[in-house]
Amino acid sequence: MKEPIVIAMSGGVDSSVAAALLKEQGHEVVGISLQLWNYSRNGDERFGSCCSLDDLADARRVADKIGIPFYILNMEKEFQEEVVDNFVSEYLSGRTPIPCTLCNQRLKFDHLLNRAREFGIEQVATGHYASVVADEDGRRTIQRGRDRGKDQSYFLFGLSQEQLARLHFPLGNTTKPEVRRIAKSLGLNVAEKSESYEICFVPDNNYRNFLAKHTNGKGFDEGSIVDSSGKRLGDHGGYVGFTVGQRKGLNLGGLDEPYFVTHIDPESNEVTVGPRRELERSSMIVQRVNWRLPMESELNDVSVQIRYRHNGAPAAIFPLEDNQARVEFHEPQSAVSPGQAAVFYKNDRILGGGWIV
Repeated sequence: MKEPIVIAMSGGVDSSVAAALLKEQGHEVVGISLQLWNYSRNGDERFGSCCSLDDLADARRVADKIGIPFYILNMEKEFQEEVVDNFVSEYLSGRTPIPCTLCNQRLKFDHLLNRAREFGIEQVATGHYASVVADEDGRRTIQRGRDRGKDQSYFLFGLSQEQLARLHFPLGNTTKPEVRRIAKSLGLNVAEKSESYEICFVPDNNYRNFLAKHTNGKGFDEGSIVDSSGKRLGDHGGYVGFTVGQRKGLNLGGLDEPYFVTHIDPESNEVTVGPRRELERSSMIVQRVNWRLPMESELNDVSVQIRYRHNGAPAAIFPLEDNQARVEFHEPQSAVSPGQAAVFYKNDRILGGGWIV
């Protein structure tokens, strides 16, 4: 029997197949699901969203099917404090958060790795489409998943060397169609389960309503929509309802071309808009950089990914003091949004990453 391993089971097809593959490889596998959000608190009865009670039930059925022990860990308090509260505060600061990155880093890895040790188990696996690899000096980093359409390495840039030494991603070299075929061949009830692209704690993907409930109305005072010269073009009902790059919902008439949100200023309660060309940036500052592989004085011909569905853009990176870096794009990029992650890749391996200022 190979070393024991804890598998994080979300109730979806990916983590279910990851668990089955580990079992087939001869590991002693323990399935764990994280209960992160109490949907009943808001009277939310929806089905099929990530981490819902239905998902926990699906995870248990899969564990029973493949014959592994299964436990549910309640982490609602940690999720609220470390993910949801951050989500709200980032919007109040005029930034656009990505809670899935924090959830991965702090809940699915920090806390789960610690809980695994309580079971006497050192190794943890998830169903992410990515792989852990090492350079010639033994330093570990993340490599993009073989299925580029499902690659989730972007969310994993914040992991430490110690964490990477304990993590396994069984699906790194598989594709989504292959995973579904495996699930079907094993008779798993989740083989054809649809995926959720919403943030799990935001009902119906309505950020504005969620924020209104969790900010006590802060950030919802009426303010002005202005252009880059400061000219007032209209009114808004709260700056937290906008993100950089947004076009819909501006309700501006008489313009010669489409306008997009280019800047949000919580202090003045102004939302700045402009034509698409004003969204473009040739450079940006990234803070709290986590270097995965040794950095140089500057890094040329690096691919920088500035949001999950971004393909990555060629750039040069210049490390700065205070754990920051300046990114100079070879060609201007649109909708560089403060609060999003910027992840640096070389040959599909993560060199580092941080948060866009």
